[in-house]
Amino acid sequence: MAAVARLRSVVLDCPEPLELARFYAAVGGGTPVEEDPDWVVLRIPDGPRLAFQRAEGYAPPDWPSADHDSQQFHLDFDAGATWEEVDAAEKQVLALGARVLDREDYERKDFRVYADPAGHPFCLCRIEEA
Repeated sequence: MAAVARLRSVVLDCPEPLELARFYAAVGGGTPVEEDPDWVVLRIPDGPRLAFQRAEGYAPPDWPSADHDSQQFHLDFDAGATWEEVDAAEKQVLALGARVLDREDYERKDFRVYADPAGHPFCLCRIEEA
């Protein structure tokens, strides 16, 4: 089936677009481009285009929650094939302002869940070696 359209961006609402774009640039690479104070675009090398939009009265998602204000979506990042690589990535994202949401049973799950500085959930995943 032919596509109707091509995905352009994943857009995250937040209180400070440039600040959050800089966080994700440090995690996934790229350089934030501030198109105006309320809209910043980040092209992650070999990855998606992320956009950050100022949202007045922004409230972060509640993770985990089955309520109407649940996480809605999250981003997954490959952090390495070993737990040592994931541990190193974790130290870096925490230093950038992320916070741990869930690491329970992570050896079995192969991922750890964090919140970015605006409260959006994201995961550092252990990938299988190719």
